[in-house]
Amino acid sequence: MWNDPIETWGPETASSMMLVILTLMIFISGRLYYTRRKKGYLSMTVSLILMLAHNLLRLYWQASGQLQGMSGFADDLLQVVTFVLINLGVYQLYNPTRRRHYLYFYGLIAVALGISAFHFYPPSGGSPEQAALLADLPLELYIFVLIFLCAYIITPLIGQQGKFQAMMTLYFARQTAHMVNLYLFQGEQKWLMLAEWFIPVIYATILFFLLFDRVVELMQAIYQSSITDGLTKVYNRKYFDKRVSQYIRLNLNVSVLFSDIDNFKKLNDTKGHHMGDEMLKQVASIMRQEADESGIVGRYGGEELVILLTDPDVKPAELAERIRKRIEEETIVTVSMGFSTYKKGLTGDKLIKQADEAMYKAKTTGKNKVVKFSA
Repeated sequence: MWNDPIETWGPETASSMMLVILTLMIFISGRLYYTRRKKGYLSMTVSLILMLAHNLLRLYWQASGQLQGMSGFADDLLQVVTFVLINLGVYQLYNPTRRRHYLYFYGLIAVALGISAFHFYPPSGGSPEQAALLADLPLELYIFVLIFLCAYIITPLIGQQGKFQAMMTLYFARQTAHMVNLYLFQGEQKWLMLAEWFIPVIYATILFFLLFDRVVELMQAIYQSSITDGLTKVYNRKYFDKRVSQYIRLNLNVSVLFSDIDNFKKLNDTKGHHMGDEMLKQVASIMRQEADESGIVGRYGGEELVILLTDPDVKPAELAERIRKRIEEETIVTVSMGFSTYKKGLTGDKLIKQADEAMYKAKTTGKNKVVKFSA
């Protein structure tokens, strides 16, 4: 039974905090694995469950005064396994995993199991307690090797490198406090003991934010891919139509510019589809640069690119002419453009159709020109 409040409430408070943080992470990663079946979420879920079990076991061993001998040995071994699996999960959140990657990480655990054999062959001489401490020293030092190895190898391969480096630094600080307390103060230095308990809480908190931020990144990427064209990186037709309808419902003064690359089929036939794709990207880039602060750009289909002009101070004819001229000067293609401005009673579909008709007129009356829709 603990008599000192620091020794009593320190581990219990830290364990309670860890319980909340780890439970939240297990729920998040487990849910993500259930819905997406990604290996990284499975590794994170398994390692977090193991981390939670280790935390509860350690609290029990500490409370019962058994955090030594076989219990201390098991504590170190669980710490190594959990640490390696957590890092495997972090790596998998950002990278595809091949069989060799599993061999690398599981190999680190296998090395730990090999080193742990020293526990059963303590050195002769000295007291039994000293012999037991020295027998576990190789495994304790191996944890430092793992920290530096993971920090060196994994950091360049993931996002959120600052968070990951902070985690490795905290783990190093925790292990240092543990070894100094154990080997220099025989585990009796209370403030070092509290550092052993509370540094992992900060470590787990940063891990939580790393996992949470990664989920946000993936959600943003999924949403972005659902509204943009993969080749040109401008908005797709569905999203463009939606935005036009939103502005029309609000009765705002907007215009739609409709463009078509001239002789695009001939370009594909003579220079190949790669050149056609390159011209599409260049034209889209020019349109995005010109309309960046005054509207949005979309790909309507094939070689057709459109602009929703939302700034009433920008004249659609002048914007269209600037775009047409830049494309002619900076690329090997030209564009025919048409535009139409919203009038009360028009629907979004009708406004786009009018701009398309104006573009068609430009196409059939000489190409490489800008035409305004007229009823």
